[in-house]
Amino acid sequence: MIIFEAVRILLLFALAFVVALIITPFVVRFLEKFNIKKTNIRDATSAPVFYSLHKDKGNTPTMGGIIIWLTVILVALVFFLFNVFFGGFGSYFNFVSRSETYLPLAALLFAAIVGLIDDVFGILGKGPHKGGLSVKQKLLIYTLVSTIGAWWFYVKLAWTTLFIPFIGYVTIGWWYIPFFIFILVASAFSANETDGLDGLAGGIMFFAFMALSVVAFVTGKYDLAAMNATILGSLIAFLWYNIHPARFFMGDTGSMSLGITLGVMVMLTNTAFFLPFFGFILIFESLSVIVQLTSKKIRKKKIFLSTPIHHHFEAIGWPESRVTMRFWIIQGIATSVGLVLFFLARFV
Repeated sequence: MIIFEAVRILLLFALAFVVALIITPFVVRFLEKFNIKKTNIRDATSAPVFYSLHKDKGNTPTMGGIIIWLTVILVALVFFLFNVFFGGFGSYFNFVSRSETYLPLAALLFAAIVGLIDDVFGILGKGPHKGGLSVKQKLLIYTLVSTIGAWWFYVKLAWTTLFIPFIGYVTIGWWYIPFFIFILVASAFSANETDGLDGLAGGIMFFAFMALSVVAFVTGKYDLAAMNATILGSLIAFLWYNIHPARFFMGDTGSMSLGITLGVMVMLTNTAFFLPFFGFILIFESLSVIVQLTSKKIRKKKIFLSTPIHHHFEAIGWPESRVTMRFWIIQGIATSVGLVLFFLARFV
């Protein structure tokens, strides 16, 4: 049973990679045909450091995150329909299940559509700063989506317990709702902040979903592990074109969908307290923004040259590719530590 599931997951990973590679040229052609480019680079007046570092990226296509979520939805839909009408072969590869993947698939698609709308607003010069939705508006949307998810988990699924490493399961009652909202908002916000350098967000997300794939597999959530595998396969294909110099950017349709989905999967696997390891760089990035804004408001002074913090390292002279690779290394180490702690907490 376990061997068959492992083979299924590996095959879905490979299939998603191939499917994503196949659809990428079509997506790129679409983005270029309709001039869907990153035109809302912050100007020299409002963000001089950022502008000096990224002024040459103003014409790079955006919304490349479509490749990731479209691959996952296509693979899920094809095998789901194949299972419904033919069974057999389709049932083996079908990972759409009510208990494990309905919610993350719905979250992925819904957040992708919202992010897509935000990207379109940015391209058209709509929004408070003619660059799409503002941070406050995004946080409001994250909160709305998270509230719906929290209600579903608490009311429909009757989830009220959290797994605290080396302590066990703790029942928190209705406090589960605000905790759920916090996790999803934090993961979505952090994913959005991390998407700022070629290959950075894609690589960091790969480590995070890889960890959750391992967790889902060892806890018997094989359909969830299979969905993670399709995300990982599509991420690898995305990174093939997104590493420096990037052929296209992820866009909010990618970062928002992955961030929200990551949060949902963390709650489904009850690994919220391992998120600081699985998403170490994500948290590091968002904390740098919060610290910078707080310092500017209270002290009227900046701590970092530019935030999120990957821009600070660029500003002190690190090449973009060096920042990305070093952040990948740090995330890889943090993910490994998180998985070790997970196994120790669960099985020792």
